[in-house]
Amino acid sequence: MQGQMWSYILKRVLLMIPTLLGVLTLTFAVVQFVPGGPVEQMMLELKGKGDAAVSGAESSGGGSTYRGRQGIDAERLAEVKVLYGFDKPPLERYFMMLKRFAQFDLGQSYYQHQSVWQLVVSKLPVSISIGLWTFFLTYLVSIPLGIAKAVRDGSRFDAVTSTMILVGYAIPGFVLGVLLLVIFGGGSFLQIFPLRGLTSDNWSDLSLIGKVMDYLWHLVLPITASVLGSFAVVTMLTKNSFLEEIRKQYVLTARAKGLTEKQVLWKHVFRNALLPLVTGFPAAFIGAFFTGSLLIETLFSLDGLGLLSYESVMRRDYPVVFGTLYLFTLIGLFTKLISDLCYVYVDPRIQFGAGGGS
Repeated sequence: MQGQMWSYILKRVLLMIPTLLGVLTLTFAVVQFVPGGPVEQMMLELKGKGDAAVSGAESSGGGSTYRGRQGIDAERLAEVKVLYGFDKPPLERYFMMLKRFAQFDLGQSYYQHQSVWQLVVSKLPVSISIGLWTFFLTYLVSIPLGIAKAVRDGSRFDAVTSTMILVGYAIPGFVLGVLLLVIFGGGSFLQIFPLRGLTSDNWSDLSLIGKVMDYLWHLVLPITASVLGSFAVVTMLTKNSFLEEIRKQYVLTARAKGLTEKQVLWKHVFRNALLPLVTGFPAAFIGAFFTGSLLIETLFSLDGLGLLSYESVMRRDYPVVFGTLYLFTLIGLFTKLISDLCYVYVDPRIQFGAGGGS
């Protein structure tokens, strides 16, 4: 068993290499045809036709109307190309990028004068704050609620709660965020919660308890907008998983032996029913950090990884685009591997076969 597991892990790690190469190669090829790159944006700035934000907006209009290089002498254009490394042919730049990534060197941002690693680390506190609270609140509410719905399947409680969570699921997080700001953020009604950020301007002057309360107060609206849509998925998955187990033969046998419903539920059904949820924990936990909602971050002025990725794409900051893509893809692949390994840990009946599946 131990040998099979290590063989499976090695096989999966080796399969990550072509997956990473495929993602990076496809993205690199597409980028070569996108108009308004960093060279063109620098040309616009040098000509005084607009700042980086304006040039980014013009560049998204299409290659047929782009005029970023007109009116600039060839010598200055060559200097800018050398500055950004575009004096080399695409194939050479591609292999240079792969060499850096093999050494976990994500490169330097074109515009922010920091390494990509520094940018990612600087944005992590916001993403971790939103991700951790979203993950824990979703599972702490949804799993008990799903169990209660399964036990009371078909009751009024089941019907009412299903209606509530499905309505919440149907409302986009961004729309809910706007509604919360209008009602509770001083929009048109009440000014109870702050409008933006994770802390107040005077946060450094507050006491320890004051800092904690201020931080939690800022989290209320963005977390509410983030988690509401997740409740429906996890709750219904929990309910259906428990219902499927409750209807199996071993549950009838346990009841026939005289066990109470509570004993049947917690000693026999609970472990088997939670298998799909537990094995999904690693992906959900990691995904909460790196797949934060860009719209939620923008709406509540939260400077996290989602906003960083969006701004990098719009400004054609290619080192940040490729660096974060490489990092997030690698994390996603390892997370999927951990999730697969959790199946065996939770349910030893599952074996790693010769085919490498779980």
